Amino acid sequence: MARIIVVEDDDSVRDAIVGYLSRHDFDVTGVPDARSFDALADGTRADLIVLDVMLPGEDGLSLCRRLRDAAPPVLMLSALGDTTDRIVGLEIGAADYLAKPFDPRELLARIRAILRREAPPVTQPPLSYHFDGWLFEPDIARLIAPDGTPVSMTAGELRMLLAFVRHPAQVLSRDRLLDLTHGADDGPFDRAIDLAVSRLRRRLSDTGGTSLIETVRGLGYRFRAAVSRR
Repeated sequence: MARIIVVEDDDSVRDAIVGYLSRHDFDVTGVPDARSFDALADGTRADLIVLDVMLPGEDGLSLCRRLRDAAPPVLMLSALGDTTDRIVGLEIGAADYLAKPFDPRELLARIRAILRREAPPVTQPPLSYHFDGWLFEPDIARLIAPDGTPVSMTAGELRMLLAFVRHPAQVLSRDRLLDLTHGADDGPFDRAIDLAVSRLRRRLSDTGGTSLIETVRGLGYRFRAAVSRR
C-alpha cells in the first residue's frame, strides 16, 4: 500500500482528498502546513506528496524546492493554473502539477501514473531449464554441464536445444523442428535439421553426458530427459 502525505491548509479540501484516496487503497495522512509536514516526515516514509502551493508560512513552492533532492515525488496543487505557474512548479522538481478545482478521479489517475513511473524496475531471474543435471538459460545463452562446466553454443544450437526442452519426450518431426527453430540453417531442410541435431547431440555428449536426443526412425527426434522449468 503506497503511503501519501497531503499538505493542504484548507481543512475541507484536505479531508476530502484524504478520504477519497483512502477509499482507493492508499495509506494517506493529511497535514495543514510545511511545519507539520516536517514533523511528520521526520519519522514517516512516504511514496508521494500531494502539496498545495498556497500554504501559510512556508509556501508549497519553497517546500518543494527544499525537498527536491531527498523527497519522494511531489504532485503540486494550486488555484494558480496558468502556464507560467505550472512551469515553475515542474522546474523546481515537482513530478506533476494539477490546477484547482479538479476532479478527484483525475487526481487519482495522476497519482497512479507518478507511482508507476517512480516504481523500481522488477528484475526477474533468467528463465532456466533443468535436465539430467544440466542447466540451460536460453535468455542469456548459457548452458552449464552437470560437472559445472560452461558449454559454448552457436545460435543454431541454442535454438535447437530450446525446441527440445520445450517439448520433452515428444517426437518432433523435421518439419516441426524447422518451424520451432525458424528454419535458420541453410540447405535442404531435411539435411539441415539432421546436421543441426547431430551438432547439438555432439555438443551435449562431448561434455561427458549420455545421449539425450533419440532418433525415432521415420518420424523424427525425441528429447529423452525429463525437463523442469523454473
